[in-house]
Amino acid sequence: MIVTKDIHKSFGELEVLKGIDLHIKKNEIVSIVGSSGAGKTTLLQIIGTLDKASRGSININNIDISNMNEKKISDFRNKHIGFVFQFHHLLPEFNAIENICIPAWISGKSKNEAEKEAYKLLEILNLRERALHRPAELSGGEQQRVAIARALINNPSVILADEPSGNLDSKNRNELHQLFFDLRDELNQTFVIVTHDNNLSKMTDRTLYMEDGKIYKEE
Repeated sequence: MIVTKDIHKSFGELEVLKGIDLHIKKNEIVSIVGSSGAGKTTLLQIIGTLDKASRGSININNIDISNMNEKKISDFRNKHIGFVFQFHHLLPEFNAIENICIPAWISGKSKNEAEKEAYKLLEILNLRERALHRPAELSGGEQQRVAIARALINNPSVILADEPSGNLDSKNRNELHQLFFDLRDELNQTFVIVTHDNNLSKMTDRTLYMEDGKIYKEE
């Protein structure tokens, strides 16, 4: 479902990615691991269209996104890619439902349609009773689950997660890890996860190991 070929990325004289080829199937949960500076987050941002490769091609769901203009890229990102970060980036003035609905509103869904989908996701995530709470009234684990619901609201092709459990305690971290697999089973979702957490990488279908801007092995 995701194919990259010969992805390179340079910032000035610094070459961060040095020819990345990868294939990710639909419904796979794939982790990317490696030391800081290996290029993991840069690769995730390029797959997620938040940054452009210096050269190489990216194909997601049989759509070549390599040469799209900014407007088409933005529309594609909104409809096909969900993001989960280490820090949830919820808007503090909005409650859980409103935060979840933002990508759906951007895509043109009506308020009622978006909220209906958002409540369904909160049911799946066991957060229905927290729907009208603002982020400051939610625990760290609850905030991250709201962020996951926001990532899922447009039924994207793939969820890209960058250290999603890095800011959680061990209990919430373990629950979040299991949640990815539950969502894969329930929603047929695909996940690509950058992580330093060995427990999570051991759970995933495949682990890609990065070093010095390259994938040097997979398990």
